[in-house]
Amino acid sequence: MRKRKYYLYLTAEERRYIFNALLAYRNKLFAQRRYTDIVDEVIIKLHK
Repeated sequence: MRKRKYYLYLTAEERRYIFNALLAYRNKLFAQRRYTDIVDEVIIKLHK
């Protein structure tokens, strides 16, 4: 069975808010010396 894709249509302000929240979360994980791979992937997908 094929996974369903979902698309979010965001304004520039919403995109900026989500990006800042993800970046803060990534920095928190980095400070705890935990893996940030998943957050990095989401940030990349957000910018595409």
